[in-house]
Amino acid sequence: MSQNLLSISFTPEQLAAVETHLQGLEVALAGLISLNPDDRRTLRRMGAKSEQFCRQTLNVLEQNPQIVPPSLSVAELRADLAAIDALRPFLTRLSRLAERADDTEVALGSDVMSAALEGYGLLKVVGRNQGLDTLRKDLAVRFRKSARSTEDAEASA
Repeated sequence: MSQNLLSISFTPEQLAAVETHLQGLEVALAGLISLNPDDRRTLRRMGAKSEQFCRQTLNVLEQNPQIVPPSLSVAELRADLAAIDALRPFLTRLSRLAERADDTEVALGSDVMSAALEGYGLLKVVGRNQGLDTLRKDLAVRFRKSARSTEDAEASA
């Protein structure tokens, strides 16, 4: 019996609606940035414990403006923290939606791969009598080991 984790299809209207909403999100969130891998790796991170530290430090700085040098903008710090607070609920929802979309893609791909393997098995068993041997051999390319894999196996032996 073939695997069928999911049966889903999308109407052109649904796909158009998704496209419209995604464009709207991209416009509404135009201020978001992309970091290059080096920046991402070297930037300081604000985890849960650090966030509490940052919030407390901000409160202390706001209560004691006499110790804050002009080079440190407490207002900018407060605005950044407010932006984080405003963005987080949406990021959580977007992450859940992206995870569901990824899982759906994996399930659909698994269904397709399982059915294809089952079909390939049928070709191996009954395809010879049906004149499908050449097509089966063409499909067998997927299971051939690459020259590199063969070289690696011979080198380790």
